Amino acid sequence: MNLSIEPVAPRHFEGLRRALDTVAREKRYLAFTEAPPPQECNDFYASIIANGWCQHVALADGEVVGWCDVLPTHGQARAHIGTLGIGLVPSARRQGIGGQLMKAAIEAAWKTGLTRIELTVRADNPVAKALYERMGFVTEGHHLRS
Repeated sequence: MNLSIEPVAPRHFEGLRRALDTVAREKRYLAFTEAPPPQECNDFYASIIANGWCQHVALADGEVVGWCDVLPTHGQARAHIGTLGIGLVPSARRQGIGGQLMKAAIEAAWKTGLTRIELTVRADNPVAKALYERMGFVTEGHHLRS
């Protein structure tokens, strides 16, 4: 497998949406159960590029198999904080690709001036939790069901 990690570019949009849809339809890791319509995704990805924000994709033999972004948190008082999001299609998991994506995205995020990166992970996702801990993230709290 020929793997590359690259900043998102328009040539990745279609494949990135396919990867997003694949992960979303697992109904386990993301907040939605299918990708938004193509134009909505394209507009979102284009806004990331236009604003100089951070999103990287993993390409296996030229096909998008994952992404990692660190996007600014809304609100002026939190402008120094980015929120990390990551996803890998099932065939790309447990191969070290997630760590490579996170490393590239985090390094790029620091260069944009962010000074803090946050993320949320489900308690029933120990593989992701272990990756985040290896990357230096620590648990600061838990969202409880009420």
